[in-house]
Amino acid sequence: MKRLLASLFLFGWLVSAGAANPVVEMRTSEGPVVVELFADKAPKSVANFIEYVKSGHFNGTIFHRVIDGFMVQGGGFDAAMRQKPTRAPIENEAKNGLRNEAGTLAMARTADPHSASAQFFINLVDNRFLDYPSRDGWGYAVFGKVTQGFDVVQKIGRLPTRTVNGMQNVPEQPVTIESVRIVDAAPAKSTKQ
Repeated sequence: MKRLLASLFLFGWLVSAGAANPVVEMRTSEGPVVVELFADKAPKSVANFIEYVKSGHFNGTIFHRVIDGFMVQGGGFDAAMRQKPTRAPIENEAKNGLRNEAGTLAMARTADPHSASAQFFINLVDNRFLDYPSRDGWGYAVFGKVTQGFDVVQKIGRLPTRTVNGMQNVPEQPVTIESVRIVDAAPAKSTKQ
């Protein structure tokens, strides 16, 4: 919790100083994906994601839910479909004005609006019905956007799927997130959508 608070403080300071948004590279078994994280619009979600990146949590996880024409979801399960332990959930930032458009990353959650922890999804198409206020009055918090490698994400979205241990839409062949690392920064002004 102290690390998350320290990260939030640092992101808040950087954003107020006009600093750049962090950029991460996600190396997958299907190819690399580069993502700009919108620390200026979703500071809690980005700080949370960065903490999982720094801890190596995402390394070896898979995209466990893949629905062509909708989204690909990952960050929570290993290749044996074992759920990885997570830190406490974070506050939902869906009111930040960002939209669930094709190529954006959003926090995955349960029916509880404030239940997001490590899992995220990448929108394959514009999914405006997930924006604040969605059917439950909250929506799904967008916190980043793919800037390179969206073709890789689309390829993942088209993979054949099956049901595993009661979970639907699991790729027949695991799509592994091999590593995620911070690589650069982008101007904070680029989050206008």
